[in-house]
Amino acid sequence: MSRIGKLPIQIPAGVTVTVDAENNVTVKGPKGELSQKVNSDIKVEQVGNEIIVSRPSDSKPHRSLHGLYRSLIHNMVVGVTEGFSKTLLFEGVGYKVSEWNKNQLTIAIGFSHPVIVNAPEHIEFDCPDKNGTKIVVKGIDKQQVGAVAADIRAIREPEPYHGKGIRYENEYVRRKEGKAGKK
Repeated sequence: MSRIGKLPIQIPAGVTVTVDAENNVTVKGPKGELSQKVNSDIKVEQVGNEIIVSRPSDSKPHRSLHGLYRSLIHNMVVGVTEGFSKTLLFEGVGYKVSEWNKNQLTIAIGFSHPVIVNAPEHIEFDCPDKNGTKIVVKGIDKQQVGAVAADIRAIREPEPYHGKGIRYENEYVRRKEGKAGKK
């Protein structure tokens, strides 16, 4: 039995979960609505205030899908109640967010032009630091929040010699010595 897949998913108050005949799971909560198509072999049922995910056999494909769909449904429940966020830090002289609102960032990151990043649907930007060296990507879909944060980080990844660039909040960047330290 999958250690992840066998755990029931608790449904908090204010969240409704519906599973239709085609195995589409829809989760509605205070922050929004998410839906996920589940493989037809995996059984998803609601028992009281819990969601149980089960598989028909112990074959390798069923075992791998069991934990996957349990995690995806759990992330949907957490997303519509609490939401997800990723924090990015700007390291380097002049690297900062020059303008921002919930839907758009204007980043000065060492290029000859400012870089404009538009937020996709259901994603918001926040800049809690008045210097503009820290941004928070928020949303209800964990996959989408991670993808948008990775796209922003890919604009200028941290380089190993000076450590300049865009990095995740708790990311460790392994530094190199450079040619002066080779003696």
